Amino acid sequence: MQADGKAVDGSLLGDANGVEPSPGGQKEGGAKWQKPRLTRKALMKCCLVKWIIASAAPQGPDSSDSDLELSAVRHQPEGLEQLQAQTKFTRKELQSLYRGFKNECPSGLVDEETFKSIYSQFFPQGDATTYAHFLFNAFDMDRNGSIRFEDFVIGLSVLLRGSVTEKLNWAFNLYDINKDGYITKEEMLAIMKSIYDMMGRYTSPSVRDDAPFEHVEKFFQKMDRNRDGVVTIDEFMETCQKDADIMSSMQLFENVI
Repeated sequence: MQADGKAVDGSLLGDANGVEPSPGGQKEGGAKWQKPRLTRKALMKCCLVKWIIASAAPQGPDSSDSDLELSAVRHQPEGLEQLQAQTKFTRKELQSLYRGFKNECPSGLVDEETFKSIYSQFFPQGDATTYAHFLFNAFDMDRNGSIRFEDFVIGLSVLLRGSVTEKLNWAFNLYDINKDGYITKEEMLAIMKSIYDMMGRYTSPSVRDDAPFEHVEKFFQKMDRNRDGVVTIDEFMETCQKDADIMSSMQLFENVI
């Protein structure tokens, strides 16, 4: 479901190989499938991509996808081939993403206030400020207060098409707020509270005020195996991959990125 409650396409950018299933789950007439173009329908579950696509979309009733692609070529970044090798996006997808990125951020950089603005638009019923702050820090690997297109799209590639291991590594980095290589109970609680705050108090079914704390307590009992008060990357990865309930809960990130 979208943030506004409308049903959307269940896929993210097709599967890891870039192939989108046909309606009904069958290929039509044995035709050879090609990697899909970047479509708004397939990306609606990702707030960041929806924001980019809204800016990159052709304007006017006479515009077409081909117009977008031709226009995007004129905006392609340097090192496009290198980005294609580093991500699981196609060349056309990267061109479309870059056009939208440059339209919204002519300087070529995204700052934290932009992230906060994006999430306040998609989650108006709650307070997205804190979650946007944490998410921005996870993308801002250089810790310099801004995100380049290259960093942005590499992060999106992991979140949308990465392997389970890649996604869990990214999630660990999000939880590890101070980037010391460990997750404390306080850090995990801060992230969980920010997500609940963003989703709003008027969700259905309603969420109790102590729900984030209970969520974290349950996680830590399973993850902190040696009971030293912190979770290492190895503990995090091993526990998540062995516990179906935790893996299911981790899907929450894919619904709010």
